[in-house]
Amino acid sequence: MALRSYGAIGDGRTVALIARDGQIDWLPMPELDTDPVFSGIVDAGKGGRIELRPVDDDFEVQREYVANTNVLVTRFRTSTGVVEVTDALVTGIAGRLPWAELARRIDGVEGSVDMRWAVVPGNTFGTHPIRRFDTLHGPVLRAADINIALVGFGHGRIDSTEPGDGETHGGPHRFWGEFTTEPGSRSLLCLCGVEDEPLHLPDPRVVDQGIDRTIRNWQTWSDEFNWDGPWAEHVQRSALALKLLIYSPSGAIAAAATAALPENFTGDKNWDYRFAWVRDLAYTVNALVRFGLREETQAAVSWMLSALKANGRTMHIFLNLDGTVPDGTHETGSEGWRGIGPVYKGNPAGEQLQLGTFADILSIMSQYAADGNILDVSTGDLLASFADDACRRWQEKDSGMWELPDVQHYVSSKMGCWQAIDSALRLTEIGQMHPDPDDVEHWKKNRDLIVEWIDEHGWSEELGAYVMYPGSEKLDASVLLHAPSGFDRGERMSSTIDAIRRELGAGPLVFRYSDVDQEEGTFVACAFWMASALACVGRLDEAVALMDELVDQTNDLGLLTEMISADGGEFLGNMPQGLSHLALVNAAITIHELSSDDTDGQKEAP
Repeated sequence: MALRSYGAIGDGRTVALIARDGQIDWLPMPELDTDPVFSGIVDAGKGGRIELRPVDDDFEVQREYVANTNVLVTRFRTSTGVVEVTDALVTGIAGRLPWAELARRIDGVEGSVDMRWAVVPGNTFGTHPIRRFDTLHGPVLRAADINIALVGFGHGRIDSTEPGDGETHGGPHRFWGEFTTEPGSRSLLCLCGVEDEPLHLPDPRVVDQGIDRTIRNWQTWSDEFNWDGPWAEHVQRSALALKLLIYSPSGAIAAAATAALPENFTGDKNWDYRFAWVRDLAYTVNALVRFGLREETQAAVSWMLSALKANGRTMHIFLNLDGTVPDGTHETGSEGWRGIGPVYKGNPAGEQLQLGTFADILSIMSQYAADGNILDVSTGDLLASFADDACRRWQEKDSGMWELPDVQHYVSSKMGCWQAIDSALRLTEIGQMHPDPDDVEHWKKNRDLIVEWIDEHGWSEELGAYVMYPGSEKLDASVLLHAPSGFDRGERMSSTIDAIRRELGAGPLVFRYSDVDQEEGTFVACAFWMASALACVGRLDEAVALMDELVDQTNDLGLLTEMISADGGEFLGNMPQGLSHLALVNAAITIHELSSDDTDGQKEAP
């Protein structure tokens, strides 16, 4: 399936991806970072899937989210009738359920439609075989400590495949059924899952009611969301996509919902993004604060600080969703999306030095405090230590924002250290941190030294742009982040924008850095950073025009992956990708705020 064909649903604990034909090709149960029993998106033959479609393959599809929710409705029209499928990961009365509950409600609309469904497990990410047990209450699938059961009504007789038929039909652990809809008929399929605990089997009639409750829960959340600016529909959908990535048991924010979807068509860039990157969390909190959402903001900030304090009070690039340190990268047995492998569980960037992470934490805590929140003493001390680290380490080489194996003096990393120190000084000015006066002077001195270093080593008169690192002629789109940060909103940044558009641009889209166009697609977030930077340097008309083009890059449901092919516009990389949706949201906010300031004769930083 093309990645553009997928919609996403979630419950604050896990996420499912559903293709246009109704097939679920990704669903870790019960947690987002669980080894998925259904991962056909990265192994069509053995990954596992949940099918639900008309028996007649000649059908038309219309689909949309229920307004202001992450509940998906797919309408199938065949030669004999029309049927609607409503897909939800069900939430409870007081939030997420203690178990994962995937509900698929099938309503007959017109005529009659013969429907077929199948549950075909796989486990290419894990090391344990799938086993099936038939109980008095129905079939149960077991993979190590994961237990998944099926309940429902009106879905026809449950059949299982005979042993030995596995190559064609999914093996002896597959079960399936067929039924026929009529106008006003209703059927329901529900998969519920737990890990290392007893399995609760819900009443399918209660599950049916739970779908409606889930719709109300999402709409209640959306009522608290506050945005009346431009591109409202896209901003709202991006906010809902980001909400899918907030892991409610801890407050962590996953970078994406999937693992190992390739960044190119040749392989070797198939990484797992089901971790909480400090960078992505900081950008998410930035958006949540600006939308007036309090609970998610507090949970994310508290999780980040607690996790950093619990892991040696040192900087980490990313952590597991429970706050522990990841255990490395492991190759799986999956063949890859469209056969593009190898497929990895885990991500190799965890051990790198990325100096920009200091800015991510300190800048968001500066905004968090400016929004009226009070930092505790321990947090103030931790942030002061990070400011000290930025002063001590800014002269070192690092892997840069793009997690590159080639360590260099990346200019955007130096700008990030400047931002980190500047944010620490702001926190001190508003009384949220209380360093010694000598420390404050040390911070100010290093902030100025960074500016001098970038002026001498990071700018190329010949290119008319900030370079990727000293002595190179390469450009780096992450420099665009430092127009909104306030490092440079003048002529040099404006000239750099033009250089990046010339060398790294592909229509409205942008590659991450020079020469990477031979290795991967355009990076979605970079294009939205371009729109933000244009607004920050006063080129508001260009920023608006670019945003108008960029919001049309989403799929029909408003979702974005990490990358988009410059040639055919195909989605690449994991999805939904938090950084892409964050960049859309923050660009819309930045342009709106600066446009409003411009009307008042001001151009203040948002």
